[in-house]
Amino acid sequence: MGLKIWIDGKIFDEADAKISVFDHALLYGDGVFEGIRVYNSKIFELEAHIKRLFDSAKVIRLDIALGRKALATAVEKTVEANQVIDGYIRLVVTRGIGTLGLNPFICEGARIIIIADNIQLYPEELYEKGMRVISATTIRNHPMSIPPQIKSLNYLNNILAKIEALDNDVPEAIMYNHEGYVAEATGDNIFIVKSGIIYTPPVEAGALEGITRAIVIRLAGQEKLKVVEKNLTRCDLYVCDEFFLTGTAAEVIGIVEIDGRMIGEGKPGPVTRLLRKNFFDYAHGRKP
Repeated sequence: MGLKIWIDGKIFDEADAKISVFDHALLYGDGVFEGIRVYNSKIFELEAHIKRLFDSAKVIRLDIALGRKALATAVEKTVEANQVIDGYIRLVVTRGIGTLGLNPFICEGARIIIIADNIQLYPEELYEKGMRVISATTIRNHPMSIPPQIKSLNYLNNILAKIEALDNDVPEAIMYNHEGYVAEATGDNIFIVKSGIIYTPPVEAGALEGITRAIVIRLAGQEKLKVVEKNLTRCDLYVCDEFFLTGTAAEVIGIVEIDGRMIGEGKPGPVTRLLRKNFFDYAHGRKP
């Protein structure tokens, strides 16, 4: 039995869920999206995700036909239709049907697509033992080109870095900005721990303003752990005590090696393990 896909107010069987080949999302990557988690049948941080979606759409001058409450209801209905207990939602807004030309303002109107399914980005073993990464040679898009705060459908920059990771037999790559500072991984935000202080690159360095990132910062504050946003260099990653990534799909995962250099003791450190546990408890409603 296939999935039930929500498209513009109707729920379709997976085999019948189609959009036009002239949609500007297909032709030009013109649109925005959100990835959202479901835990115990409850949609996680839905309001925050929808706010970010509308912010991204505003920046690229994409009008979303539904209001925020109506869109949230549509997401809930899609989750219910697919009976998702613990899973992942992909909420997509495309520019809509246009022509082979670039002009976005002749498109017929934005399309909204909602997919709810199961996901496991990394095997459980990686969360316990930690993950190896490399530094990508592909740099993050210049912020004056595509602002990092936009979660757009054009992910080619990230995909090229992901290819580098896979070519080096690791699951993830660290991306740097045009000035050489740490930006983000191909799909996750970056944190390191050094001498008991947690550091993370500022959004201005080229990182998405991650929702999981913001939650982890709050959880760290509850534990009286100091979090500092500052520009980080590759050297900072090499010599840190702990290193972890955060993201909707990845949650909180420790990094134990970068570019052949072992991080700390070669296993997820105490701060990483604590924040992973606290995030898991928060996501499942066991921690305020």
